[in-house]
Amino acid sequence: MPDISLTTVLVLCAAALAAGWIDAVVGGGGLLLLPAMLLGLPAGTSAAYALGTNKAVAIVGTTGAAVTYARKAPVDVRLAVRIGLAALAGSTAGAFVAAGLSTEVLKPVVMVVLLAVGVFVIVRPAFGTAPATTPVSGRRVLAAIGLAGLGIGFYDGLIGPGTGTFLVLALTALLHLDLVTASATAKIVNCCTNAGALATFAWKGTVFWELAALMAVFNLAGGMVGARTALKKGSGFVRVVLLTVVFALVANLAYEQWLA
Repeated sequence: MPDISLTTVLVLCAAALAAGWIDAVVGGGGLLLLPAMLLGLPAGTSAAYALGTNKAVAIVGTTGAAVTYARKAPVDVRLAVRIGLAALAGSTAGAFVAAGLSTEVLKPVVMVVLLAVGVFVIVRPAFGTAPATTPVSGRRVLAAIGLAGLGIGFYDGLIGPGTGTFLVLALTALLHLDLVTASATAKIVNCCTNAGALATFAWKGTVFWELAALMAVFNLAGGMVGARTALKKGSGFVRVVLLTVVFALVANLAYEQWLA
């Protein structure tokens, strides 16, 4: 356990609870949890510990949300795992590339894409409100494995912020899922990518396991409540949260790019 006050521990647990809820509904909980970790850990602590501990916390909440969704939502688990394995490979490749590349040049591109996505969702209110009534073609399945798996997985390893949100959007567009089912599927994919990242951080010894275990309890509670909230309130509610997270991501990336 790092040398931090009880107040800081409580704040981090509260952040884990809220991040778990956001992640379960539409992704993007890392926007809250990772900055909280970076601010809460003692000065001089390597950022790798914040990243590693964050992954150890997030994988528990994501798994809890995935199980909750799988019990009540029509999720194609086999397809989700196939996409997840592709995302695991993509994130590994992205992490290798990130080691020798400045990701700062890519952030403006990500901001433009997110803004375009936000505008698209606003002008297309029917997007993700209902699943397709006809079977999805094999080409779309392959596209989902390639784009949502390899492509977004690569982005996760290279940059990271908003991976869950991008997954929800890609799965909705490519597989014609409603937003609730897309969120459920994205959680399973996230479990795969988080597991790969956590294994790397654990191997490097950059995880505060005691703190992670405590925060994970709150993240798990937030994830399970978030999944139940999305299932109860439906795609219209998820759409509102999605737009909120998209524009929060844009604001966060803009701040990091030009003001931080």
